[in-house]
Amino acid sequence: MRRPPPLLILLLAPRFHTLQRSDEAFTAIASATSSRSTYPWNSRLRELAKGGLHLQVLALFRVMLLTPNPRPDAFSLPSALRSAAALSLPSVVSSFHCLAIKNGSYPGDPFVLSSLLSAYSCLSLLPLADVLLRQISSLGSLTPVPTLVVCYNSVISGHVFPSEEAVSLFIQMRRSELPFNSITLLALIPVSPLSSVPLLHAVATVSGFGTVSAVANCIITAYSKTGDVDLACRVFDEMPHPRELISWNALISAYAQNGVAHRVLDLFKKMERSGEAEPDPVTLVCVLSSCANLGAKGFGLTIERIIEKHESFSSNIFLKNSLINFHARCGDLSRAGEMFDRMPEKSLISWTAMISGYGMHGFGEIALNVFERMLAEGFRPDGVLMVSVLSACSHSGLYKRGMRYFLSMKDVYGVQPRAEHYACMVDLMGRAGRLKDALELIHSMPVEPDGAVWGALLAACKVHKNVELGEMAFEHVAELEPTNVGYYVLLSNIYLAAGRLDGVARIRGLLKRRGLKKDPGCSYMEDKGRVHLFLADDHSHLQNEEIYQMIARLEWLIREEDDLDVEKINWDEYGEPERLIGIHSEKLAIAFGLLNTEPGREIMVMKNLRVCEDCHLFIKLVSKLVDRRFVVRDASRFHHFEGGSCSCKDYW
Repeated sequence: MRRPPPLLILLLAPRFHTLQRSDEAFTAIASATSSRSTYPWNSRLRELAKGGLHLQVLALFRVMLLTPNPRPDAFSLPSALRSAAALSLPSVVSSFHCLAIKNGSYPGDPFVLSSLLSAYSCLSLLPLADVLLRQISSLGSLTPVPTLVVCYNSVISGHVFPSEEAVSLFIQMRRSELPFNSITLLALIPVSPLSSVPLLHAVATVSGFGTVSAVANCIITAYSKTGDVDLACRVFDEMPHPRELISWNALISAYAQNGVAHRVLDLFKKMERSGEAEPDPVTLVCVLSSCANLGAKGFGLTIERIIEKHESFSSNIFLKNSLINFHARCGDLSRAGEMFDRMPEKSLISWTAMISGYGMHGFGEIALNVFERMLAEGFRPDGVLMVSVLSACSHSGLYKRGMRYFLSMKDVYGVQPRAEHYACMVDLMGRAGRLKDALELIHSMPVEPDGAVWGALLAACKVHKNVELGEMAFEHVAELEPTNVGYYVLLSNIYLAAGRLDGVARIRGLLKRRGLKKDPGCSYMEDKGRVHLFLADDHSHLQNEEIYQMIARLEWLIREEDDLDVEKINWDEYGEPERLIGIHSEKLAIAFGLLNTEPGREIMVMKNLRVCEDCHLFIKLVSKLVDRRFVVRDASRFHHFEGGSCSCKDYW
């Protein structure tokens, strides 16, 4: 009796011995040793492999190897190879390859060849797959065309990362006059360089596969990676109706990942009106993330009600984490904390969302208490969570605790500090006025400092009016991020504070020569279910006159240092205010809020850029003047204004 390769028995026996005895079907087939037919064995192998029962496939194949008759043949190996690849067992695949050579089914049998090729491609062993593909191609007419197409598809899909080699394989396939199908494109598009996406889109359109939902969804996702959401939208609009939920989710995710949150909300409304699909957790996570980015609290609360209506949604941990993040970023920390505390099981993302929320609002002590509680419950932080911890220390000026956590990252928590952690520490040191220490930390970094690190130092130089160090930091950051206008503005403000008008003029000239423009500042607030948007010097709002009158009178009262209750002022006594110019968007939003909300109610404003010093001072004084609480979320953090002071302690 011929014995199978010893290595094969060694590999399979320990893992699958118990499975062999536990499956009655295996025992029944194994006992039928009087039959010399491989058909019942191969049929059973195919059924198990098709059902995804890969452990059982390998266990049954082991029984077949140990049985004198029949021996595994060319129809037995494909199922075993498929299962070994699915279980990520490259050594077992190699053993099967050796067995195929020994029994003569390799390289002569095209089915064994294509199965080996698929297995090596699935395991990303592409050099071996390329060798097999050349051998299959050399067989010529002996290999059926459909089999060749499957082989090419397998090797193309084996590329995990974008590669020119995948495109080269497709070109080789076309030169060989082999047909391709939708599966080819589904394998090719995700692993092609982003520059090839328009060309592959054209190929899909001309070939007629562009209207296949799966291919269209793949193209939408590819365009999302290139940042061209308009083309992604065009592909979506050209899809046949009704479109499946996966197609809606593809475009919603494309918008969310590229930072066009308002289009996410618009598309979600469109999906609801169309009736083509019902949202699933993937949809709602993207929508909640966009609501958090926009500060669209009313819209987010509507999504929360949808979640509460579905029992399966309300128990979904990803949706719960998204709701915590949404409430924290929309200013409702109490609601976020309530949801967090009620979670029966928390993930690391849950803790990160809560710590980040408290830190962003300037409640560093509470954020660190949550972190210590997390450690006590046995969770181990990762790099993302440590950014939230260090950022919380920075926003609250907790220098000593921030240094302690940073120095403990690698040895205590097993987290290797990356550039983003160093950026937090530079910001923390800058807040404490330790600019030289911050510079030394940058020079000691084991990785190359990025724009965020030098930008943090530049921001600290602005606060502490250090022109020389600011110029040096700007040189580095301008080289790393030459189109980031914010850094030019920071240096210009440093020059302005130092009375260096020549420096201000130089920066303006630099911006002009490089064709850079500062993003227009905008602020918005939600009132009675509607979002009101304001731009600097904006006169388009329906309440334009009243808003500017309110700002003028508040400025008037501030100059007079008149501690009055603005809600009880008879404005007619003050006459008509002078026309104001250069009014920033957050002032307009604050005035609108005072005009349209009841006395005593908190007013929340969102701003796309950092709030300027003038507006920051204005809102502080107004909070004392009118005895109101204002919450402003700018590009950096939350500012809680109350009684003439701000939670940021005038450092942001």
